[in-house]
Amino acid sequence: MNDNRGGLQPGRVGTVTLIVAEEHTAPRLGSGRAPVLGSPAMIALIEAAAVACVEDQLADGQETLGIHLDVEHIAATPVGLSVTATARLIEVSGRKLVFNVEARDARELIGRGRHTRVVVDSARFRAKVAAKLHD
Repeated sequence: MNDNRGGLQPGRVGTVTLIVAEEHTAPRLGSGRAPVLGSPAMIALIEAAAVACVEDQLADGQETLGIHLDVEHIAATPVGLSVTATARLIEVSGRKLVFNVEARDARELIGRGRHTRVVVDSARFRAKVAAKLHD
């Protein structure tokens, strides 16, 4: 793999924001009955922040895959409020990237934790996944 992670230094930050809509709620995502931001949506937003943090620094033909997520969802967010997820790169160890992550709605911290991603060769990864269909 052509290694071009020199720009991936701890301290980089990525953020993404969304306005909570019905499709982001726990009932729509199968994660509960309360009509608030579902944990799966918060997790997806956190992963998107990590991607935003690093993907523009990767070599052509590389991407990252989430391999571990340890977060707590600590406050509810109703439909209509904005949520911003932030991922701060704290460790680069070979292909492994570790982030401190958090999510905040317009009022308070709603989630926090740690997320790990790994840098992979896109074509090789896709070939390996496709092979699963033919084994």
